[in-house]
Amino acid sequence: MDYNNQVKNRIKRIEGQLRGILKMMEEDKDCKEVITQLSAARTAIDRTIGVIVSSNLVECVRHADANGQNAEELVKEAVNLLVKSR
Repeated sequence: MDYNNQVKNRIKRIEGQLRGILKMMEEDKDCKEVITQLSAARTAIDRTIGVIVSSNLVECVRHADANGQNAEELVKEAVNLLVKSR
């Protein structure tokens, strides 16, 4: 799979969020603030997983259709990946 710049930029933003959270912890920031930022990072990771799985699924389904294959197993696999990520 080819990971485009949009996905890579998402990961870089998440990396920045995590560094910021670590800095907050080192500065003994309030627990609520840290948890809020951790939750935001988790949401960003979940969305990135969704983008990667959906992009890959579209690509795989197109390939399966072009080769006369059934894409049902690919869809099941994608759903399982999303479920496991939760």
